[in-house]
Amino acid sequence: MDLSTIVKPRTMAVIGVSLTRDDHPANVIFQKNHLRHKVKVFGVNERGGVLRGEKLWTNITEIPEPVDLAVIATKAEFVPKVMEDCIRAGAKGAVVVSGGFSEVGQTALQDRLVSMAREAEFPFIGPNCLGIYAPPYMDTFFVPNERMVKPGEGRVALISQSGGILVDHMVLCAAEMVGLSAGISIGNKAFVKECDFVRHFGNDPDTDVIAFYLEGFDKNDGREFAMAASQCGKPVIVLKSGKTAAGTKAVSSHTASMAGNYEVFSAVMAQYGIIEAKDEFELVSFAESLSCYRTPFEGNIGIITGSGGHGALAVDACISQGLKVPPLDEKEKAELRQVLSPPIREIATCTNPIDLTGSSVDDDFVAAARYLSGRDDIDCILALVLPYLPGVTLDLGARLGMVCQQEGKPLIAYVPHVEKYQILIEGFVSTGIPVGHSVDAAVHMAEAIRRNKRC
Repeated sequence: MDLSTIVKPRTMAVIGVSLTRDDHPANVIFQKNHLRHKVKVFGVNERGGVLRGEKLWTNITEIPEPVDLAVIATKAEFVPKVMEDCIRAGAKGAVVVSGGFSEVGQTALQDRLVSMAREAEFPFIGPNCLGIYAPPYMDTFFVPNERMVKPGEGRVALISQSGGILVDHMVLCAAEMVGLSAGISIGNKAFVKECDFVRHFGNDPDTDVIAFYLEGFDKNDGREFAMAASQCGKPVIVLKSGKTAAGTKAVSSHTASMAGNYEVFSAVMAQYGIIEAKDEFELVSFAESLSCYRTPFEGNIGIITGSGGHGALAVDACISQGLKVPPLDEKEKAELRQVLSPPIREIATCTNPIDLTGSSVDDDFVAAARYLSGRDDIDCILALVLPYLPGVTLDLGARLGMVCQQEGKPLIAYVPHVEKYQILIEGFVSTGIPVGHSVDAAVHMAEAIRRNKRC
C-alpha cells in the first residue's frame, strides 16, 4: 500500500465545506491549509459558491487538477457516496474525518467503506479521526491554528488512535523541541492500519523513529504489527492504553478496538524488539533520544554533575533501569584530576558520578566529557547541567555537543526546563544532543537506546 502521496500530497480536496458555518470542521481544514502550506487546496460544497474569494466546486470530479488527497468531513451517511466520487475522480486516497461509524455501533456503514476501498485499492485513514499533520505539506486537523501548539519539522513519525492524545503529544514534542515528519490520527483505522504506517515510515528517508499510541488491535493485526516493526530497521516505540479492566472498557467505547490482554501485549512487544513507553513523557523522551542515537549499547553510563545530590539521584535511576555506573580506580581518578581546572582539583569527586562541585566552570564539564569519551567501559555520558552554577555559561550546551560530535560517544543532557535557560538547551539540541528536563527523563533516554535492539 503506497501512502507517500497522501502523507505528502501536492493537491488536496476538502469535501463538506460550509457556506454558513466558519467553524465547520471542513472550513477549518480548508482555511488553515489555503496559502499556508505547500499543498494546493480545493474546497467542495454540493451547492458550489465562493468562500473568501475562492471558488467551491460542487463535486471532486469537477476539480480541474489531479487530487492526491481527499479530506471528507460530511455526515456519516453521506461518506460512501463521497468516497465513490473520490475514487471516480482518481484521487490517490482520503482522510475520513467524519464520526458515526463502528465507534457508535454503525459497523455495516464502516464495512461498506472498507469494501469500496479494498475493491478500488483506495487507501483511507479513519474514519473518526483528525488525519494528518505533515509539516510543511499540510494539516488536516480540524483544530483552529490559534488553539494548536505545533512541533516543527523533524524526524519522528507519531501515529495515534486518539486525536486528542495526539494533540497532547504534539504539545509535549513542541516543548521538548522534538520535530515531526508526520503526526497522524488514525481513529477507527478501518482500512489503513498501524502495520501500514510501520512499512511506510520504515522506508521514508525523512523519518528516523516511529512512535505509536495504541488502544488495541483488530483480530490478527497485532501479530502483523509486531512482525512489521521487527523488520522495519528503525526504532518503533509504543504507548498502550487499556492496561486495566476499566481502561479496556473505555478503549472499546472509544474506537471499537479490542484492547486484549496487556501482559501478553507487553511480552510480545519486548520479544520483537519494540520499545514500550509507560506514559506519554517516556514516549516523547524515547522518541527524542532515538532520533539522535540509533546504535544500541550495553548500558554503562558515565555521569558528570555539578551537584552531588543530582549525581546520587542519577545513579539510583540508572540502577533501577538496569543500567550500570562503572567506578573509576585510583589511577583513573588521578588522571581526571589533572585535566580539571586548578580551583576544583582537590575538591571535585573524581569517581563515577563525577561531581565537579558548584565551583566548576564550562572547561571542567568539557574536560570531564572528553575524558569519559576516551574510556571503553563507558557507553554513554550523562551530563547533569545546572545553569544556576556561577561558572556555567549558556555556551556549555553547544560546547558539550561539539565534544560529542568529535569523540563519537553518545551524550545525554539534563537541564531544568525554564525559559531562562532556553539558549543553553538550544545549544544541545542544535548539535544533536537530547535533553531531559528531569534526571529520570534523561536516564530513561539512555535506557531507550539500550533497549533499541532488533530481533
